[in-house]
Amino acid sequence: MTAGADVVVTGIGLITPAGHSHEVNWDALRRGRSLAVAGPDLAGLPVDFSSRVTGFDAEAERGRARARRLDRFTQFALTAARRAVADAGLDPGSRRGERVGVVLGVGSNSLSTYVAEFCHLGAERPERVSPPALPRSVANMAAGEVAIDLGACGPDFTTAGACASGTTAIGAARDLLRSGACDIVPAGGSESARSRMTATCFTRMRALSRRRDRPALASRPFDRARDGFVLGEGAAVLVLERRATARQRHARMLALLSGYGAGADAHHPVAPHPGGAGAIRAVTAALDDAGCRPRDIGHINAHGTSTALNDTAEAAALTQVFGEHTPPVTASKGVIGHVLGAAGAIQPRTPSSRCGTGAFHRWPTSSARTRSAGSASWPDARDRRRGTSASAALSGSAARTRSCCSPRSGIRRT
Repeated sequence: MTAGADVVVTGIGLITPAGHSHEVNWDALRRGRSLAVAGPDLAGLPVDFSSRVTGFDAEAERGRARARRLDRFTQFALTAARRAVADAGLDPGSRRGERVGVVLGVGSNSLSTYVAEFCHLGAERPERVSPPALPRSVANMAAGEVAIDLGACGPDFTTAGACASGTTAIGAARDLLRSGACDIVPAGGSESARSRMTATCFTRMRALSRRRDRPALASRPFDRARDGFVLGEGAAVLVLERRATARQRHARMLALLSGYGAGADAHHPVAPHPGGAGAIRAVTAALDDAGCRPRDIGHINAHGTSTALNDTAEAAALTQVFGEHTPPVTASKGVIGHVLGAAGAIQPRTPSSRCGTGAFHRWPTSSARTRSAGSASWPDARDRRRGTSASAALSGSAARTRSCCSPRSGIRRT
């Protein structure tokens, strides 16, 4: 057992609407420009725009035969995992496979695949249904394919906590490492739910923004004029390992995963508790787990979906926990949209570990619970405080992580 052992991040792989590298994503977040655009795949729907991953060639990455049998969210996960492992300086073949695990968060299975196959059934042509349709689209296929690709024979599973899935996966991976079950765990999330069915369902729920005339202004977390989120897609994988393991192989340590917490509203299947009860529990648990106080936090990357109910509840929760010590609050969904199950993994946990300082745009808000500002600077190398990232989900679950990092130079203990 290695209970209480420090867990560090040694590699990062990203596939998002902003780009396919850590640096490109950070630059896009610093610029603060939304990537939402209209596209032919959603044409004719009440909401015909989204934030789409571009420049991604699955056949070039995986080969034509393999790419064609994998759903898009699995393709994203495989590429992000490979890049994270390479970034960590790991050779998968040099590790004992049974000591390597994989934990990925996926919010839902592939509706796009199911809808296409259901059309065959609707036309009374069951012989046209693809044999691998079911395994191709199940949520755990991403983690399974990554484990096969890396030769990881340790624990391999998927967390399905809707929009908190990615954060929950990272928390679960941390616990595997602390328990001694694994030495290394690539963890994160992947999602590609930009289907016509998903867009229609969220539109009917009044969860998506309807700013068809100006989609670039549609996702505006905490703004008084927010009217819903923008669908996104992508994946992020972090290589997690115990500090001792990383030291033994002389790995570059990008950040310390110092705390994790989770909680539930137990309130409503869709609407959050108005006071953010579950979020308060998650934040408090993460702070306690990290052994730090609210004043020790230097930056909050909020869940910030741009929906009326979520942003109000989250602002209430942050105000309740941090009060006068509330640090700058930013929300990356204003740039890349809402990536659902992958959101908590993609949200920038360690941007300053490579890229120095910058600013995220923040929309002004009329909420008395949230401070208003035009931009929020990321803590620089002299700021020894920690950062926090947040996720919330349908059914009222919430998860938070705390990380400690130092720009350019890796970990700094607090």
